Amino acid sequence: MKPALWQPSQTHIESTHIWQFMQHTNAKHGLTLQTYTDLHQWSIQQKHHFWSDLWDTVGIVASKKGDCIVSDDDLMPGAQWFPQAKLNFAANLLKYKDEQTALVFCGEDGHRHQISYAQLYTRVAQLTAGLKAYNIKPGDRIAGFMPNVIDAVAAMLATASLGAVWSSCSPDFGINGVLDRFGQIRPRILFTTDGYLYNGKRLNSLERVASIAKQLDSIEAIVVCDHIGTKVDLSALNAIVPNKAMHWDDFVDASASEIDFVDCNFSDPLYIMYSSGTTGVPKCIVHSVGGTLLQHNKEHLLHTNVSRDDVLFYYTTCGWMMWNWLVSGLALGCSVVLYDGSPFKTPSILMDMAQNEAVSIFGTSAKYIAALEKIGQKPIQSHDLRALKSILSTGSPLSHESFDYVYQQVKTDVMLCSISGGTDIVSCFALGCPILPVYRGELQCAGLGMDVQIFNDTGQSITQLKGELVCASSFPAMPIYFWDDPQQEKYKQAYFSQFDQTWAQGDYGEITQHGGIIIHGRSDAVLNPGGVRIGTAEIYRQVETIEVVLESIVVGQSWQDDVRVILFVVLRENALLTDAVITQIKQKIRTNTTPRHVPAKVIQVAAIPRTISGKIVELAVRKVIHGEAVKNMDALANPEALDLFVGLPALACD
Repeated sequence: MKPALWQPSQTHIESTHIWQFMQHTNAKHGLTLQTYTDLHQWSIQQKHHFWSDLWDTVGIVASKKGDCIVSDDDLMPGAQWFPQAKLNFAANLLKYKDEQTALVFCGEDGHRHQISYAQLYTRVAQLTAGLKAYNIKPGDRIAGFMPNVIDAVAAMLATASLGAVWSSCSPDFGINGVLDRFGQIRPRILFTTDGYLYNGKRLNSLERVASIAKQLDSIEAIVVCDHIGTKVDLSALNAIVPNKAMHWDDFVDASASEIDFVDCNFSDPLYIMYSSGTTGVPKCIVHSVGGTLLQHNKEHLLHTNVSRDDVLFYYTTCGWMMWNWLVSGLALGCSVVLYDGSPFKTPSILMDMAQNEAVSIFGTSAKYIAALEKIGQKPIQSHDLRALKSILSTGSPLSHESFDYVYQQVKTDVMLCSISGGTDIVSCFALGCPILPVYRGELQCAGLGMDVQIFNDTGQSITQLKGELVCASSFPAMPIYFWDDPQQEKYKQAYFSQFDQTWAQGDYGEITQHGGIIIHGRSDAVLNPGGVRIGTAEIYRQVETIEVVLESIVVGQSWQDDVRVILFVVLRENALLTDAVITQIKQKIRTNTTPRHVPAKVIQVAAIPRTISGKIVELAVRKVIHGEAVKNMDALANPEALDLFVGLPALACD
């Protein structure tokens, strides 16, 4: 058995929320659960007890819980969780009305602003009153086209307080990308800012807002928040969409001080999220009030060990589900840090922020950690990170070498949690656990209440072998439906077409001997040379260790009635892909994987296309090299990069 990179002490274990929850479970139900495995098995086998006890433990604010925890729990989809419950999402995130810091905004230009829980409550109350003046009702859609600022959180909470539905896009989305999303859901109110900052540039948002609003006749008001200026002139915007644009201060009711939270059903809609694929118009995934709240509370309290004295940060935009996950930390009364701008405005900017804000839980992407290593950052030497107790990573599989880097060059005593889930469940299937060790290359565990398994092609559950990551029984955070999908055809096709009554996440992974999970990449991007399935992450892991390689993307090319592996690499500035470098790459892959993993071609490119949330788009590149159209270009942050893959002579020869 391989050694652990981090091992919690018994004293630490017994201080955690999850340990205390397990002891409570033992006492209440007459059990003798001793390990995380014991607790997880019980949470699956007795899921009605688990989710009910979790509700009570986190102190869900509700006018009614009800006696029925789940009905039709054997249906997937179709199970009904807490069908009698009445609650409000915003009421749970605003239950602390004291002077403790709720939100801290940090901009890449050094601007900082904070707001207490009491101030946040008042700000939301004033904004809720403004929405009421427009007769916003439960089920109405409110949209945000905003950077990651305090007012974005306030707008979401005001929306939720009325039982309305919140949806947001980052301001770096193009016009068509926004219309592809908001055009489907037809919001009544649009929140935006005058602009945003990124990598030293001041970018105006209002011209795009005008184009968006002109094509969305459902919008009754455009509320503009000051961010890069003060009281920007809205006359040009109002000339295009007459009498709709107004400043925040003109929209809110400054006299309001209390919120009359609207009671919602557990399964009422809260968020509309969007699939980020490039194969068509994004799917509108609708998440519930209760499922989102309960799942996020579970992940924050039990898996991340969040307390009121924690400072929680995740690098994200308002267009990524980690934003929704992050702001739910308010339900536990911690301080939530919002950062907006480039994470590389200066190489150490996020570590500077972590030090200055005494961040205790630091969330980022696997790409960011790998990039820090590539540029030679050593925060363990340069920064005071004594407050830091957990590092979270998601977005793509965290390489084994990145695990080493964190413990060698960031902090030795830290819980490194590689987590995996997605927009589909606005949460995680696999994540961290403060009472378990951290092993190199592994996600620590499957989430409590999540019946995560690995299936082979015939639907048999397997361990220590690669296959499809699935969830074999229902859970509260499943989407309630897709927008404009009355027969649930798109919903069922997305998750239940592969295995009957079993959720297939679309990840290719394995369960280890420790009960941990390794994600080998997206199953729809799995390579299949000679009929042998290969996860792309297995190749990335090796390539990223090559000093001259900055990043890479690997796809399968149809070739001579088979599939051959094609690797594209971005090299350091002024570096060339010589025969020696190609040999080094292939040898590294061959030595540490198998001969089938070795690419038939290694090709240098100037850039790799990514979605706006930062994920590489293997399927889009595969389409381009096969001469197929990529339909949803607006999902890409740098669509021009796809041109680099068109008509490459190297792909037309042996």
